[in-house]
Amino acid sequence: MSIGIRCDAGPLTGVGHLVRCVALAEELTARGVDVHFLSDLGGVDWAEAQLDRRGLPWHPAPYDEVGLVAAVERLGLDALVVDSYTLPPSHSRAVRATGRTVLAIVDGDPRGQEADIYVDQNLDAILDAGDVRLAGLDYALLRASVRRLRPDSAPVHSNARTPRVVAFFGGTDAYRAAPQVARLLAWTAAPFDATVVAADDGLRAELLAVRPGEDQTFHVIEPTDRLPELLADADLVVSASGTSTWELLCLGRAAALVWVVDNQILGYERTVARGYAAGLGRLGELGGEAVTTLRRLLLNPAERTALAVRGWAAVDGRGVERVADSLLRERSPR
Repeated sequence: MSIGIRCDAGPLTGVGHLVRCVALAEELTARGVDVHFLSDLGGVDWAEAQLDRRGLPWHPAPYDEVGLVAAVERLGLDALVVDSYTLPPSHSRAVRATGRTVLAIVDGDPRGQEADIYVDQNLDAILDAGDVRLAGLDYALLRASVRRLRPDSAPVHSNARTPRVVAFFGGTDAYRAAPQVARLLAWTAAPFDATVVAADDGLRAELLAVRPGEDQTFHVIEPTDRLPELLADADLVVSASGTSTWELLCLGRAAALVWVVDNQILGYERTVARGYAAGLGRLGELGGEAVTTLRRLLLNPAERTALAVRGWAAVDGRGVERVADSLLRERSPR
Protein backbone atom coordinates (compact mmCIF):
# COMPACT_ATOMS: atom_id res chain seq x y z
CA MET A 1 0.00 0.00 0.00
CA SER A 2 0.96 3.62 -0.44
CA ILE A 3 -0.61 6.40 1.61
CA GLY A 4 -0.27 10.17 1.29
CA ILE A 5 -0.38 12.70 4.10
CA ARG A 6 -1.48 16.27 3.39
CA CYS A 7 -0.55 18.50 6.33
CA ASP A 8 1.17 21.81 6.92
CA ALA A 9 3.74 23.37 9.19
CA GLY A 10 5.14 26.87 9.40
CA PRO A 11 6.28 29.76 11.59
CA LEU A 12 2.68 30.69 12.48
CA THR A 13 0.97 27.36 11.80
CA GLY A 14 3.36 25.60 14.15
CA VAL A 15 4.32 21.95 13.89
CA GLY A 16 1.50 20.21 15.79
CA HIS A 17 -0.20 18.88 12.65
CA LEU A 18 3.11 17.56 11.35
CA VAL A 19 4.10 15.90 14.62
CA ARG A 20 0.96 13.80 14.91
CA CYS A 21 1.11 12.91 11.21
CA VAL A 22 4.73 11.81 11.64
CA ALA A 23 3.56 9.56 14.47
CA LEU A 24 1.00 7.92 12.17
CA ALA A 25 3.58 7.65 9.39
CA GLU A 26 5.98 5.83 11.73
CA GLU A 27 3.33 3.23 12.53
CA LEU A 28 2.34 2.79 8.88
CA THR A 29 5.90 2.39 7.61
CA ALA A 30 6.56 -0.16 10.38
CA ARG A 31 3.75 -2.18 8.81
CA GLY A 32 5.29 -2.01 5.35
CA VAL A 33 3.25 0.90 3.98
CA ASP A 34 4.88 3.51 1.75
CA VAL A 35 4.11 7.01 3.02
CA HIS A 36 4.47 10.27 1.10
CA PHE A 37 4.01 13.73 2.61
CA LEU A 38 2.37 16.38 0.43
CA SER A 39 3.13 19.34 2.62
CA ASP A 40 4.07 22.96 2.89
CA LEU A 41 6.67 23.02 5.67
CA GLY A 42 7.02 26.79 5.66
CA GLY A 43 10.81 26.74 5.61
CA VAL A 44 10.96 25.40 9.17
CA ASP A 45 14.21 23.45 9.27
CA TRP A 46 13.15 21.37 12.27
CA ALA A 47 10.01 20.24 10.45
CA GLU A 48 11.93 19.20 7.35
CA ALA A 49 14.40 17.30 9.52
CA GLN A 50 11.61 15.21 11.07
CA LEU A 51 10.80 13.78 7.66
CA ASP A 52 14.34 13.53 6.33
CA ARG A 53 15.66 11.67 9.38
CA ARG A 54 12.90 9.11 9.12
CA GLY A 55 13.36 8.62 5.39
CA LEU A 56 9.84 9.92 4.71
CA PRO A 57 9.64 11.44 1.21
CA TRP A 58 7.88 14.77 0.97
CA HIS A 59 6.64 16.80 -1.96
CA PRO A 60 5.40 20.41 -2.27
CA ALA A 61 1.75 20.83 -1.34
CA PRO A 62 -0.40 20.93 -4.52
CA TYR A 63 -1.96 24.32 -5.14
CA ASP A 64 -5.52 23.15 -5.85
CA GLU A 65 -7.68 20.03 -5.95
CA VAL A 66 -6.70 19.26 -9.54
CA GLY A 67 -3.04 19.27 -8.56
CA LEU A 68 -3.75 17.14 -5.50
CA VAL A 69 -5.58 14.50 -7.50
CA ALA A 70 -2.77 14.54 -10.07
CA ALA A 71 -0.19 14.00 -7.31
CA VAL A 72 -2.25 11.18 -5.82
CA GLU A 73 -2.42 9.51 -9.22
CA ARG A 74 1.26 10.06 -10.00
CA LEU A 75 2.39 8.60 -6.68
CA GLY A 76 -0.07 5.70 -6.89
CA LEU A 77 -1.58 6.44 -3.50
CA ASP A 78 -4.28 4.17 -2.09
CA ALA A 79 -5.48 6.62 0.56
CA LEU A 80 -4.92 10.15 1.81
CA VAL A 81 -4.62 11.53 5.34
CA VAL A 82 -5.63 15.18 5.72
CA ASP A 83 -4.62 17.30 8.74
CA SER A 84 -5.03 21.02 8.08
CA TYR A 85 -7.02 23.99 9.30
CA THR A 86 -6.71 25.81 5.98
CA LEU A 87 -7.12 23.16 3.27
CA PRO A 88 -10.32 23.81 1.27
CA PRO A 89 -12.84 20.92 1.61
CA SER A 90 -12.90 20.63 -2.19
CA HIS A 91 -9.49 18.93 -1.97
CA SER A 92 -10.59 16.01 0.19
CA ARG A 93 -13.83 15.78 -1.80
CA ALA A 94 -11.92 15.49 -5.07
CA VAL A 95 -9.71 12.70 -3.73
CA ARG A 96 -12.70 10.74 -2.41
CA ALA A 97 -14.31 11.05 -5.86
CA THR A 98 -11.44 8.96 -7.25
CA GLY A 99 -12.50 6.05 -5.03
CA ARG A 100 -9.68 6.48 -2.55
CA THR A 101 -10.13 6.48 1.20
CA VAL A 102 -9.67 9.80 2.99
CA LEU A 103 -8.89 10.02 6.71
CA ALA A 104 -9.26 13.47 8.29
CA ILE A 105 -7.53 14.35 11.56
CA VAL A 106 -9.56 17.12 13.17
CA ASP A 107 -9.84 19.09 16.38
CA GLY A 108 -13.55 19.42 17.05
CA ASP A 109 -14.92 21.16 13.95
CA PRO A 110 -14.16 19.09 10.79
CA ARG A 111 -14.07 22.43 8.90
CA GLY A 112 -16.05 20.95 6.05
CA GLN A 113 -13.60 18.18 5.22
CA GLU A 114 -15.19 15.11 3.65
CA ALA A 115 -13.68 11.85 4.81
CA ASP A 116 -14.37 8.15 5.27
CA ILE A 117 -12.67 8.17 8.67
CA TYR A 118 -12.56 11.08 11.12
CA VAL A 119 -10.04 11.13 13.97
CA ASP A 120 -10.31 13.60 16.86
CA GLN A 121 -7.72 12.71 19.47
CA ASN A 122 -8.80 15.34 21.96
CA LEU A 123 -10.10 14.73 25.47
CA ASP A 124 -13.85 14.02 25.54
CA ALA A 125 -14.07 14.51 21.77
CA ILE A 126 -17.36 13.56 20.10
CA LEU A 127 -17.68 13.20 16.35
CA ASP A 128 -21.06 13.21 14.61
CA ALA A 129 -19.82 13.10 11.01
CA GLY A 130 -18.51 10.31 8.81
CA ASP A 131 -18.94 6.56 8.70
CA VAL A 132 -16.01 5.85 11.01
CA ARG A 133 -15.47 8.05 14.05
CA LEU A 134 -12.40 7.66 16.22
CA ALA A 135 -12.70 10.11 19.08
CA GLY A 136 -10.94 10.66 22.37
CA LEU A 137 -7.59 10.02 24.00
CA ASP A 138 -7.63 6.36 22.96
CA TYR A 139 -6.67 7.68 19.52
CA ALA A 140 -3.92 10.12 20.54
CA LEU A 141 -1.21 10.01 17.87
CA LEU A 142 2.13 9.82 19.66
CA ARG A 143 5.60 9.47 18.19
CA ALA A 144 7.66 6.33 18.78
CA SER A 145 10.32 8.41 20.57
CA VAL A 146 7.69 9.25 23.20
CA ARG A 147 5.95 5.90 23.41
CA ARG A 148 9.12 3.96 24.13
CA LEU A 149 9.80 6.19 27.14
CA ARG A 150 6.43 5.60 28.78
CA PRO A 151 7.11 4.28 32.30
CA ASP A 152 5.49 1.10 33.59
CA SER A 153 3.77 3.16 36.27
CA ALA A 154 3.29 6.81 37.07
CA PRO A 155 6.34 8.41 38.74
CA VAL A 156 6.29 9.29 42.42
CA HIS A 157 7.89 12.64 43.24
CA SER A 158 9.95 13.49 46.30
CA ASN A 159 12.17 16.24 47.69
CA ALA A 160 15.29 14.24 46.88
CA ARG A 161 16.52 16.76 44.29
CA THR A 162 15.97 20.28 43.07
CA PRO A 163 12.96 20.09 40.72
CA ARG A 164 13.94 19.74 37.08
CA VAL A 165 11.73 21.83 34.81
CA VAL A 166 11.36 21.70 31.03
CA ALA A 167 9.55 24.54 29.23
CA PHE A 168 8.80 24.30 25.51
CA PHE A 169 6.22 25.77 23.15
CA GLY A 170 6.40 23.87 19.88
CA GLY A 171 8.91 24.02 17.09
CA THR A 172 8.33 27.72 16.37
CA ASP A 173 6.91 29.34 19.54
CA ALA A 174 5.19 31.84 17.27
CA TYR A 175 3.65 33.77 20.18
CA ARG A 176 6.90 34.12 22.15
CA ALA A 177 5.78 32.18 25.19
CA ALA A 178 9.14 30.94 26.47
CA PRO A 179 10.43 34.26 27.90
CA GLN A 180 7.09 35.00 29.56
CA VAL A 181 7.07 31.64 31.30
CA ALA A 182 10.75 31.91 32.27
CA ARG A 183 10.00 35.17 34.07
CA LEU A 184 7.09 33.54 35.91
CA LEU A 185 9.38 30.74 37.05
CA ALA A 186 11.95 33.21 38.32
CA TRP A 187 9.25 35.12 40.23
CA THR A 188 8.27 31.99 42.18
CA ALA A 189 11.42 32.38 44.32
CA ALA A 190 11.44 28.57 44.52
CA PRO A 191 14.48 26.45 43.63
CA PHE A 192 14.54 24.79 40.18
CA ASP A 193 16.85 23.63 37.42
CA ALA A 194 15.07 24.58 34.18
CA THR A 195 15.73 23.74 30.54
CA VAL A 196 13.90 26.13 28.20
CA VAL A 197 13.64 25.64 24.44
CA ALA A 198 14.31 28.75 22.33
CA ALA A 199 12.88 28.32 18.84
CA ASP A 200 15.03 31.09 17.31
CA ASP A 201 17.88 33.47 18.09
CA GLY A 202 15.54 36.27 19.15
CA LEU A 203 13.89 34.07 21.76
CA ARG A 204 17.27 32.88 22.93
CA ALA A 205 18.38 36.46 23.52
CA GLU A 206 15.20 37.21 25.48
CA LEU A 207 15.63 34.11 27.62
CA LEU A 208 19.26 34.85 28.41
CA ALA A 209 18.11 38.25 29.70
CA VAL A 210 15.85 36.64 32.33
CA ARG A 211 17.65 36.75 35.67
CA PRO A 212 17.20 33.66 37.86
CA GLY A 213 16.95 33.98 41.60
CA GLU A 214 18.79 32.13 44.33
CA ASP A 215 19.01 28.35 43.69
CA GLN A 216 17.46 28.84 40.24
CA THR A 217 19.14 27.84 36.98
CA PHE A 218 18.15 28.28 33.34
CA HIS A 219 19.60 26.27 30.46
CA VAL A 220 18.53 27.67 27.08
CA ILE A 221 18.63 25.20 24.19
CA GLU A 222 17.50 25.13 20.56
CA PRO A 223 14.76 22.74 19.35
CA THR A 224 16.04 19.21 19.70
CA ASP A 225 15.00 15.66 18.89
CA ARG A 226 16.14 14.81 22.42
CA LEU A 227 13.11 16.58 23.87
CA PRO A 228 11.30 13.33 24.80
CA GLU A 229 14.31 12.24 26.86
CA LEU A 230 14.41 15.62 28.59
CA LEU A 231 10.71 15.37 29.33
CA ALA A 232 11.05 11.86 30.72
CA ASP A 233 13.50 13.16 33.33
CA ALA A 234 11.53 16.29 34.24
CA ASP A 235 9.72 16.85 37.51
CA LEU A 236 7.57 19.60 35.99
CA VAL A 237 6.85 20.53 32.36
CA VAL A 238 5.43 23.90 31.31
CA SER A 239 3.95 24.00 27.81
CA ALA A 240 1.06 25.18 25.69
CA SER A 241 -2.15 23.20 25.56
CA GLY A 242 -2.18 21.23 22.31
CA THR A 243 -1.03 18.00 20.71
CA SER A 244 2.05 17.83 22.95
CA THR A 245 -0.21 17.61 26.02
CA TRP A 246 -1.07 13.99 25.24
CA GLU A 247 2.64 13.17 25.03
CA LEU A 248 3.14 14.61 28.51
CA LEU A 249 0.26 12.57 29.92
CA CYS A 250 1.53 9.38 28.30
CA LEU A 251 4.92 9.96 29.92
CA GLY A 252 3.33 10.60 33.31
CA ARG A 253 4.73 14.12 33.56
CA ALA A 254 3.39 16.70 35.98
CA ALA A 255 2.44 19.53 33.63
CA ALA A 256 1.40 23.17 33.87
CA LEU A 257 -0.33 24.48 30.75
CA VAL A 258 -1.06 27.82 29.14
CA TRP A 259 -3.42 28.40 26.26
CA VAL A 260 -2.19 30.55 23.41
CA VAL A 261 -4.81 30.60 20.64
CA ASP A 262 -8.57 30.15 20.70
CA ASN A 263 -8.59 26.59 19.33
CA GLN A 264 -6.68 25.51 22.47
CA ILE A 265 -9.25 26.76 24.97
CA LEU A 266 -11.53 23.72 25.00
CA GLY A 267 -8.71 21.21 25.38
CA TYR A 268 -7.09 23.33 28.05
CA GLU A 269 -10.27 23.64 30.10
CA ARG A 270 -11.09 19.94 29.86
CA THR A 271 -7.56 18.81 30.76
CA VAL A 272 -7.35 21.11 33.77
CA ALA A 273 -10.88 20.23 34.93
CA ARG A 274 -10.00 16.53 34.94
CA GLY A 275 -6.91 17.19 37.00
CA TYR A 276 -4.58 15.87 34.33
CA ALA A 277 -2.56 19.11 34.36
CA ALA A 278 -2.44 22.41 36.22
CA GLY A 279 -3.72 25.52 34.44
CA LEU A 280 -1.76 28.77 34.30
CA GLY A 281 -4.17 30.72 32.10
CA ARG A 282 -3.97 32.59 28.83
CA LEU A 283 -0.61 33.63 27.44
CA GLY A 284 -0.24 37.40 27.68
CA GLU A 285 -2.48 37.54 30.75
CA LEU A 286 -0.37 35.45 33.12
CA GLY A 287 0.19 37.04 36.50
CA GLY A 288 0.16 36.39 40.20
CA GLU A 289 -2.10 33.33 40.11
CA ALA A 290 0.18 31.63 37.59
CA VAL A 291 3.22 32.38 39.75
CA THR A 292 1.43 30.96 42.80
CA THR A 293 0.52 27.78 40.92
CA LEU A 294 4.07 27.26 39.69
CA ARG A 295 5.51 27.88 43.16
CA ARG A 296 3.11 25.36 44.68
CA LEU A 297 4.06 22.71 42.10
CA LEU A 298 7.77 23.32 42.55
CA LEU A 299 7.56 23.01 46.34
CA ASN A 300 4.95 20.25 46.64
CA PRO A 301 6.03 16.82 45.29
CA ALA A 302 2.73 15.24 46.38
CA GLU A 303 0.78 17.58 44.08
CA ARG A 304 3.11 16.75 41.19
CA THR A 305 2.62 13.05 41.88
CA ALA A 306 -1.17 13.42 41.80
CA LEU A 307 -1.05 15.08 38.38
CA ALA A 308 1.34 12.43 37.08
CA VAL A 309 -0.83 9.54 38.25
CA ARG A 310 -4.01 10.88 36.67
CA GLY A 311 -2.34 11.85 33.41
CA TRP A 312 -0.44 8.58 33.00
CA ALA A 313 -3.66 6.58 33.35
CA ALA A 314 -5.45 8.70 30.72
CA VAL A 315 -3.18 8.06 27.72
CA ASP A 316 -1.84 4.55 27.10
CA GLY A 317 0.24 5.42 24.01
CA ARG A 318 -1.49 2.95 21.67
CA GLY A 319 -3.69 5.42 19.82
CA VAL A 320 -1.52 5.41 16.73
CA GLU A 321 -1.93 1.64 16.46
CA ARG A 322 -5.72 1.93 16.65
CA VAL A 323 -5.85 4.62 13.96
CA ALA A 324 -3.55 2.64 11.65
CA ASP A 325 -5.71 -0.47 12.18
CA SER A 326 -8.81 1.42 11.13
CA LEU A 327 -7.19 3.01 8.08
CA LEU A 328 -5.73 -0.24 6.80
CA ARG A 329 -9.01 -2.11 7.34
CA GLU A 330 -10.89 0.56 5.45
CA ARG A 331 -8.67 0.45 2.41
CA SER A 332 -7.06 -2.49 0.60
CA PRO A 333 -4.33 -1.84 -2.02
CA ARG A 334 -5.48 -0.61 -5.41
